[in-house]
Amino acid sequence: MRPFTIAVAGKGGTGKTTLAALIVDRLRRVGPVLAVDADPNCNLGEVLGIPVERTLGQLRDEILENLSDLPPGVPKDQILELGLHECLVEDEGVDLLTMGHGEGPRCYCMVNHVLRRAIETLRGNYRYVVLDNEAGMEHLSRRTTQDVDVLLVVAEPNPVSLRSAARIRGVAEELKLRVYGQYLVLNRTGEETLQGLEGLIREVDIPLLGTVPYDPGVAELSAAGRPLRELPPDSPARRAVEGILERLGLGKEG
Repeated sequence: MRPFTIAVAGKGGTGKTTLAALIVDRLRRVGPVLAVDADPNCNLGEVLGIPVERTLGQLRDEILENLSDLPPGVPKDQILELGLHECLVEDEGVDLLTMGHGEGPRCYCMVNHVLRRAIETLRGNYRYVVLDNEAGMEHLSRRTTQDVDVLLVVAEPNPVSLRSAARIRGVAEELKLRVYGQYLVLNRTGEETLQGLEGLIREVDIPLLGTVPYDPGVAELSAAGRPLRELPPDSPARRAVEGILERLGLGKEG
């Protein structure tokens, strides 16, 4: 059975990685999850509490620095694929693959290509795939977001963030990416704030799936460098994400 794939996108600072981590933390309890950190800033492992020792970007750099020692006639992307499992970190209910960033201004074409192929190769082993994408819209043009059941566009309750969400929607449509459903998630948003945003939300033209309120527990864990799995079950953010997944028909056992 094809896994259900969720991609999370949004402007930097909107809480994109926090949402992705809370989704992974919920889904890992009901089925194996492949979590993909496709953001070169690679914070997903830290937020999940999963140590990352090697990334695809680091593997790429090692290959480029040792080109003269590589077997002749073997494509670089094939060698990169051979090292893929060295970059896959296993944890309880979830495996994490991190794109990472390299040293210096080198092209990411090879890493993007292998990342896409890696997801295709690995995804059959999982019930869910969750992609934490690069902030902004660059990841869309690189087409690392493909064959996605749901694209969650994260925004904060202000005009700048909501207009950025609208641009992400527009780019996804222009590129004709295989994204089967797009939804807006408003982070750090309470019901009282939501009441004054109806007009802006209509302009974004993405169905509002849900809101995640400000949660002091998330802020405290983030400041202490602690993983979000330490949030209590009744945490406002955790409960809000569970509600969002339930509206997608996800997260229930069985």
